[in-house]
Amino acid sequence: MSEITPVTPAEDAWRQTHLGRLLGHAMRRFDARVLQLMARDVEVPLALSNLAARDKVGAAHIHITRHLSLAGERITDLAEKAGMTKQAMADLVTQCEAWGLVTREIDPHDARARHVRFTETGLVWLQAFHDAVSQAEAEFREAVGEDVATVVALGLEAYADGY
Repeated sequence: MSEITPVTPAEDAWRQTHLGRLLGHAMRRFDARVLQLMARDVEVPLALSNLAARDKVGAAHIHITRHLSLAGERITDLAEKAGMTKQAMADLVTQCEAWGLVTREIDPHDARARHVRFTETGLVWLQAFHDAVSQAEAEFREAVGEDVATVVALGLEAYADGY
């Protein structure tokens, strides 16, 4: 039997500071700030603002906001773009439909499929998302400086394009 060499705390620090973990923390912080800003947006319907303020709207709901095109799309395509299962996306669409953000219509190319589209309320929500993302990005730039923010954005864009 081989002897196990103990790992010192200094040698184990990488688990807390590796790039993937830092990216995950940064994304969660960014998304939380976006939702916080949306909860305060006076243009967002009060019911949705209250849901966001009470943490009932989360990162999963942001997937629809990020990925649903203005022309709408099938749940299968939306799930693929968001990196979710079709079933998980269908559940999310059902919830967003109940909140009045999206509607399901018969797909014009396949009557068996459903096409998901933003409602008028959903478009207001989308504008609030745009405004909140812009504000959160401005706060990031202010926090780290314009040069660092530009390098981070370019680096992440280059890294994501290789995906």
